[in-house]
Amino acid sequence: MTAGIDEAGRGPLAGDVFAAAVILDPARRINGLADSKTLTEAKRESLAHRIREKALAWSIASATVAEIDQLNILAATMLAMRRAFEGLAAASGIPVAELVLVDGNQVPRGLNVPCHAIVRGDALHACISAASILAKTARDAQLRQLHTQYPEYAFDQHKGYGTALHLARLKTHGPCPVHRTTFRPVRVLICPPAGEPFLA
Repeated sequence: MTAGIDEAGRGPLAGDVFAAAVILDPARRINGLADSKTLTEAKRESLAHRIREKALAWSIASATVAEIDQLNILAATMLAMRRAFEGLAAASGIPVAELVLVDGNQVPRGLNVPCHAIVRGDALHACISAASILAKTARDAQLRQLHTQYPEYAFDQHKGYGTALHLARLKTHGPCPVHRTTFRPVRVLICPPAGEPFLA
């Protein structure tokens, strides 16, 4: 019983960081699993539907913008991963995973199960690929919803990443409640360094 865990949204300037945990069913193969970053949005959405339908267990969790600003992004990411893993037992009704494979070079603490961090694991292990797809599609859905609340930032286009479009909108409108105030491009708009003008 191997669970794969991955995250989405460590780098953006806005929105929560998401994580997913997945235990695949060997008897119900899902073709096309890959690192979510290499897939088109339509392909990710299609695969996410099949993962939710065919996996033995899956769970999606997040850490909020407030938690990111309070803890730092690494700690918040580990928190989201732990929440996703803990959600597996509640979602599945099957025994807890006996092994956890985590994308990256660190594992969340407190899982009480053998864990292995695997760099580029989302391209090497199907269970991590599945987790990366669920985490990415869930985060994208949040950013589309945030776009309806704050259309002036075009969250539906850049998904919160620090693109030229996003930075331009930030300078025009200033940060909103879903921006991560500890990330430098946002922080300097709130508290410009001495000698620099306020940019908003």
